[in-house]
Amino acid sequence: MSNQERESLSQGEVYDLLSNARRRFVISYLRERDEPVELSDLSREVAAWENETAVENLTDQQVKRVYVSLYQTHVPKLDDSGIVDYDQDSGEVRLTSSVAELDTYLPERDDERVPWQLVYAGIAGVGLLAYVFVLAFPGLVGGVTTTAVGVAVIVAFGVAAAAHYLTGREL
Repeated sequence: MSNQERESLSQGEVYDLLSNARRRFVISYLRERDEPVELSDLSREVAAWENETAVENLTDQQVKRVYVSLYQTHVPKLDDSGIVDYDQDSGEVRLTSSVAELDTYLPERDDERVPWQLVYAGIAGVGLLAYVFVLAFPGLVGGVTTTAVGVAVIVAFGVAAAAHYLTGREL
């Protein structure tokens, strides 16, 4: 049966496809690229991701191990499922529109994530400015002490840390 004639994937098939980290990475990488990718290039990207290094730092053995795995197992499985089209003649792999079937089984992407590092940096920056202002212009702040500024900064960090923890929890 060709990929165009394929019926939708069952829940078990989707979980089987997504059960392997290499297949998940392939799908994610192809989504980012939004264009066909040669299997050799895809192998280098997967190997770099798995080895937590840059593509230029990979050994031939690291790339070959991933290439063989993708060529023999993972890309054919994704091709058979209709998620990708793999042209063996050109060596190109591309996503199909069937990849959308996976979205109901994947957690929603939170594109509006809070940039916590900026929140913490902002608190530190504002706290530092307030502290310097209180030291430099004690008459202008009318009774606000450096201790009060320090307590306010500590409370702000505590509130931010609690919010960070609560937003990161799976409910």
